[in-house]
Amino acid sequence: MPCFDDSTTTAADPEEVWKALYDPARYPSWWVGWATVEPRDDGAFTMYPVGYPDFPMPQEVRTERADCRVTVSCQVSDLVFEWRLEEEPGGGTRISVHVEIPDGEAHRLEDQRAAVHGSLVRLADLAGLTAPRRR
Repeated sequence: MPCFDDSTTTAADPEEVWKALYDPARYPSWWVGWATVEPRDDGAFTMYPVGYPDFPMPQEVRTERADCRVTVSCQVSDLVFEWRLEEEPGGGTRISVHVEIPDGEAHRLEDQRAAVHGSLVRLADLAGLTAPRRR
């Protein structure tokens, strides 16, 4: 099973990053390729990719607040994204992601690598913009 890891840092506190990471309604604002999301009654959600408004992709999300971890699992392609937050010693947050791609989707590895890296950058930027200014 192909997999990869990526990470970045932001000056924002982990709490500010967490606000965007745990809330699927905010994913289209930073997750590259995601146009809209619709919550489902079971706590999961359905994602619609950019350019494919008629292609629903059910997702499961699992949050572990104590570990600052959010796992999103695509129920269509079986891709798994495990996002993690760590407070940096000098302030700010390291955002990391581990992605697992099933063998049947291995042809998407490089596209996923690029999309995930872009998403990391956008998430870090978004959290930095929404973070309260320190005085």
